[in-house]
Amino acid sequence: MRRLIILSLLLASCSGSGQEAITIPSTPPAATSTVADPVPTTTTSAISPSTTLEPSTTTTATTIPLEPLQGLAYEEVVSGLAFPVFVDAPSDDSRLFIVTKDGRIWLWKDGSLLVEPFLDIADQVRNEGEQGLLGLAFDPAFADNGRFFVHYSDNSGDTVLSSYVASADPDRADPESGQILFEADQPASNHNGGMLAFGPDGYLYLALGDGGRANDAFGHGQRSDTVYGALLRFATDPFGPAPGNPFDEVWAYGLRNPWRFSFDGDLIYIGDVGQGSFEEINVASAGEPGLNYGWPISEGLHCFAPSSGCDVEGITLPVIEVAHGDGGTCSITGGYVYRGSEIPELEGHYFYSDYCGGWLRSFVWDGAAVIGESDWTDDVGAIGRITSFGTDAYGEIYVTTGDTVYRITPVR
Repeated sequence: MRRLIILSLLLASCSGSGQEAITIPSTPPAATSTVADPVPTTTTSAISPSTTLEPSTTTTATTIPLEPLQGLAYEEVVSGLAFPVFVDAPSDDSRLFIVTKDGRIWLWKDGSLLVEPFLDIADQVRNEGEQGLLGLAFDPAFADNGRFFVHYSDNSGDTVLSSYVASADPDRADPESGQILFEADQPASNHNGGMLAFGPDGYLYLALGDGGRANDAFGHGQRSDTVYGALLRFATDPFGPAPGNPFDEVWAYGLRNPWRFSFDGDLIYIGDVGQGSFEEINVASAGEPGLNYGWPISEGLHCFAPSSGCDVEGITLPVIEVAHGDGGTCSITGGYVYRGSEIPELEGHYFYSDYCGGWLRSFVWDGAAVIGESDWTDDVGAIGRITSFGTDAYGEIYVTTGDTVYRITPVR
């Protein structure tokens, strides 16, 4: 595994893109965010092939010290799935819920995939291109009320947010319990976003793309009065725009096609897919309303419209930019901050990837800057196009490809 040169991509112009690099402020906008449980710098440095970490002081339940971390590996969980796009689990639940784009949610339980899906709404879902069943979020009180939420493209290709509840059989949802809560007409078939997650404030967040096509064709990017290109925030009891939203349902805007966001304490991490030159990862305070992430004024840390001399005052710039051509990059896949117990050396590392590149990278956000950047691709190998990330109830991280779910595991 090679050590990355920190911020090298952030500071360099892309020769041939014709886009001017944005001058990075000495203090990035996200530096004012509240950082939950900052990670000590002693645990965030990248690992080179000739270096192993010292044995962790963290011990297992049997108080046996861990062997030094040599690297990471992918452990196959299940294969043969119809394009998995998400993995999740409710709190304190040993089961793994696997979302496939065709409109089904499958259960991995006690080491095997159950024959019948937990939920099957394939007859309600258009599974074409970027459309399909795209998001899943469990009510924080799922253990008591059995309620969960899904985001999908309906048979007309439009956005639907619905709730369901589990049946008397906890391994099956009640298909008749579906209740449509929110709908949005989609002007094109791409840029559907799709991630659903409850934030630290207890509200439900949904990310939608800018409406599709290319170059912000519908002019949604810099509009705060539209649900497209935005992060939406809802109360669920009763359902409606959350109190404190700056613009009706909209919590933040200026996104192109956010493909996976996640929360870590009081921070939100967003992977936003770029146009044709740059991908980006944004980190910001989850509690700050009305943030503008810049699209289409900026793409990554470069001007987009206009291609030079763009005014980025008031814009929340990304903390990571990845140029197309870097490792085959074409479409960023946002991930998660590691909070599991199997790899304590990587506590606080945010893992992310790219659909085309298939690489695996991580970094730590220390509240003011990116540190500890690492590329794990040589360790884990190439497993194809990475569609998404997910976590189990214990904070371990999973990766999905076109037909397989893997778990990130330590090599000791």
